[in-house]
Amino acid sequence: MVLNAKILRNLDPQAAEKFRKTRKTQEIYIILDNVLDTYNIGGFFRLADAIGAKCVYLCGDCATPPNHRIVKASVGTFQLVTWKYCASVLEAIKEVRSFGASVFAVEQSLKSKDYQQVKYQQPSAFVFGNESYGLSEEILEVVDKSVEIPMYGFNKSLNVMVAAGLVLYEALNSFQALPNRSSLLARLLPCRQ
Repeated sequence: MVLNAKILRNLDPQAAEKFRKTRKTQEIYIILDNVLDTYNIGGFFRLADAIGAKCVYLCGDCATPPNHRIVKASVGTFQLVTWKYCASVLEAIKEVRSFGASVFAVEQSLKSKDYQQVKYQQPSAFVFGNESYGLSEEILEVVDKSVEIPMYGFNKSLNVMVAAGLVLYEALNSFQALPNRSSLLARLLPCRQ
């Protein structure tokens, strides 16, 4: 079932819980480290719903629902996606590792690999950092691998939501081992007649 924005914004808690229980998920975990822009956090809920992520971890100084900006930007999906607050990213990483997840930092560093050159497998967790400062060296030391999006212009980085969309859909593509990348969206999005 596909729900439009009007329906999602007006879901009562009982209906949202019903949809949450029937929602199909992938073994993908999204971990946010001190992401301060509440509209970005709301966008992460929309992305998490779109890809079927198992859980979104809001860590450190991240705001949490029912912050009105998160509610607005998420278009109601904050009610459909499982989320958890953790005081630190290290706490979230420990939890996802207990599920057997490989942990990827999405960050530019000397150790980072091109995100398209990595083979992702389920379960996987992806750590996204603060819009201004990125991820700390402490976090980069404990993840399994760092991946980055090549940048060819003068700007050093993309918006965290844009970066997340690119990397997470690449991971889905890798999970499903699709021979043709363009067929990924066709498989994820049902035809509407």
